Amino acid sequence: MNRKDGQEQEAISRVAPEAGLLLGAGRAILLQLAHPQIGRAIAEHSDFAANPLSRLIHTLSYIYALSNGTAAQQRTIIAYVDAAHRPVRGTRNPRSGEPAYSALDPKLQLWVAATLYDSARVIAGQILDEKVQDQEELYLQYARLGNALQMPADWWPESLTAFSRYLAQMEPSLRVTEQTRALADELFAGRSAPWWIRIGLPLMRDVTIAQLPAIVREDFGYELTAGIQKRNARVIRVVRLATKICPKFIRHAPMRLMLRHIQKMA
Repeated sequence: MNRKDGQEQEAISRVAPEAGLLLGAGRAILLQLAHPQIGRAIAEHSDFAANPLSRLIHTLSYIYALSNGTAAQQRTIIAYVDAAHRPVRGTRNPRSGEPAYSALDPKLQLWVAATLYDSARVIAGQILDEKVQDQEELYLQYARLGNALQMPADWWPESLTAFSRYLAQMEPSLRVTEQTRALADELFAGRSAPWWIRIGLPLMRDVTIAQLPAIVREDFGYELTAGIQKRNARVIRVVRLATKICPKFIRHAPMRLMLRHIQKMA
């Protein structure tokens, strides 16, 4: 899957496995929580509150399988996600005005795929040295994250310019509730996470706050302090240097772990 008939490696196969992009994971999850329907679906149909890192693990497995996995690994994770999504639906709440939702709704799948691409793009722009033509190629290839499920292929905005318009159109509809704000707090508390993950969560929280769009950051109640900005800049510098000097074997270790996880699922 990494190469196309001996041609140059795909942009997504080359970029997606970079461990440094994990700095954008919190940003992507909070952007998903900020979508009224997705946030409600996560709160009502997942164990996010008890085990917030499980969503991250399965999301990473999905990205790595579709970017670098075998055909069998891709079938396994797509079937898993489809099965997990099928019962996730809710009716409109007439008292609160919360809208109906279904995890099979292609509009919601478009937003999830968009948050994953946009967060990867934001971090990659700070730690990688990608050529301009590779950025457009990478963008178009990220469409497969939605296409592999129920999102029609032509729903993915046709260019980076069109994608920026889509993000601008979506921003006013994002809304953080007390429920989704509590889920974000659980994510960064990491009470069920191993100690070696828990010790890094305060820095991940700072990076996430610094990288979020201002309107979403403020809706979550976060303040971009001078201290957070300094810690974010320091983390970005360290990860950029590590990405330059560490061998691919180390940088791609999370991908190998997730692909092995998929093998066990099969």
